[in-house]
Amino acid sequence: MELTIRDATSDDVPAILAIINHAIAHTTAVYDYQPRLLDVQQAWFDKKQVDNMPVLVADYNGKVIGFGSYGIFRPWEGYRFSVEHSIYVSEESRGKGVGKILLEVLIDRARKQGFHTMIAGIDAENVVSCELHRKLGFQETGRLKEVGYKFDKWLDLAFMQLYL
Repeated sequence: MELTIRDATSDDVPAILAIINHAIAHTTAVYDYQPRLLDVQQAWFDKKQVDNMPVLVADYNGKVIGFGSYGIFRPWEGYRFSVEHSIYVSEESRGKGVGKILLEVLIDRARKQGFHTMIAGIDAENVVSCELHRKLGFQETGRLKEVGYKFDKWLDLAFMQLYL
């Protein structure tokens, strides 16, 4: 596999949009119900650029097959050393190590930017994602019961944390 992890550009936003919209429609990885529009995803990307927060893509032979990013955990000054990340991989590319590579690069980038801790909010039933995070040193630090609702069921949110 000729996989490259690189900083995303505006040209990648439509591919990022397709990946996130598939996750919205078919998974509990994100608790949104409605697909996002291109202008909304572009505004998200533009805000990441202004805030000096990375948006990385996994590029396989010129095709974006995954993306990852992080941002400040909460919008108050006291949280400025804590980031929360997200990673999404296209359906056909899952289970091939793409998410692990994206997460490793995000962790490295966060360390270089001087952040203290990285947080993941993961649907508690997503055993694969929880295990990936454990393998990279994250520990579950909290679980919020039935805070999400999607596909006619209540969902628990697990918080996992890595000190950088």
